Amino acid sequence: MMFGSRLLIIFAIISAAFLTVGSIRLVPDDKSSFNDASSDYMEAPGYQNGPECSVLPTNKLLLACDPSAVHIAMTLDPAYLRGTVSAVHSILKHTSCPRNIFFHFIASGSSHGPLAKTLSSVFPSLSFKVYTFDETIVKSLISSSIRQALDSPLNYARSYLSEILSSCVRRVIYLDSDVIVVDDIKKLWMTSLTGSRTIGAPEYCHANFTKYFSDRFWSDPKLSSVFDSKTPCYFNTGVMVIDLERWREGEYTRKIENWMKVQKEERIYELGSLPPFLLVFAGEIEAIDHQWNQHGLGGDNVVSSCRSLHPGPVSLIHWSGKGKPWVRLDDGKACPVDYLWAPYDLHKSQRQYLQYNQDLDIL
Repeated sequence: MMFGSRLLIIFAIISAAFLTVGSIRLVPDDKSSFNDASSDYMEAPGYQNGPECSVLPTNKLLLACDPSAVHIAMTLDPAYLRGTVSAVHSILKHTSCPRNIFFHFIASGSSHGPLAKTLSSVFPSLSFKVYTFDETIVKSLISSSIRQALDSPLNYARSYLSEILSSCVRRVIYLDSDVIVVDDIKKLWMTSLTGSRTIGAPEYCHANFTKYFSDRFWSDPKLSSVFDSKTPCYFNTGVMVIDLERWREGEYTRKIENWMKVQKEERIYELGSLPPFLLVFAGEIEAIDHQWNQHGLGGDNVVSSCRSLHPGPVSLIHWSGKGKPWVRLDDGKACPVDYLWAPYDLHKSQRQYLQYNQDLDIL
């Protein structure tokens, strides 16, 4: 029975990906004449609000600051653009109120214009703004990690959202570019951050937390005491609900930077931007249901291995790890779960991904 019910869920996700919902209101952020990748992508279908949705401002400047809108932040990197486009496509397709979503994209200065132009072409009704991330503020703090992709300055932009985004943005959902959302993102947006909690994310308390830091860290009481009186659990920073007002008040960017400085001197971790978040927030986050981050589907940080979905309901699927679905599909080395990503792919080079063997087993 479990096998059959899981397959029904999987095929329901794939089928839903082909249902058109309507059209949303776009406000392009940039009118750059630089070369872009627009010609490489198909235009996304239009999306419309359902009858139950609140009527929010259609003016870009107003919607960008409206606390009633759903605010989503993502980085915009040429190497991951195909993933970002698919993620946005999936969010719009499955939400009930697409006109009430505002996207905040963060890009490096050199790619800002062409990427914004591509987004405007692919999503002619998308409300968004592209912010330029000054990579020099973090470059000197980055230590080499287990995988080169983790060393990109843009990978650390999530630590600077409170400074990059306009001060009027009080709350945001941060998403990595290698996700698809198969549920209404508004449900995640409605997460309550109780007490003084600043971040909400799925926690994984069964994971071996000690492995995220070196023996040197754990053997030094001055360092490891940061977790005294806490019950720290691993959480993945690719899906977070963040209260930016509390973040600013707590000066958490500076606290993350301080741990990055310690890393430079002591070498206490190997996993890029994740460990500083754990050092600052582990044991003090709002736990969100695991269905909102079915992560690890790209394998680990060394090997692009195939993995199955975790048991339980699915709202967000995340290809964290080395393997990315668009790369494996193009190479003809797709994992079964990669076919769940394929229906959202708007790149013109896409193949007939759904013509796969009937004996597909991703459990």
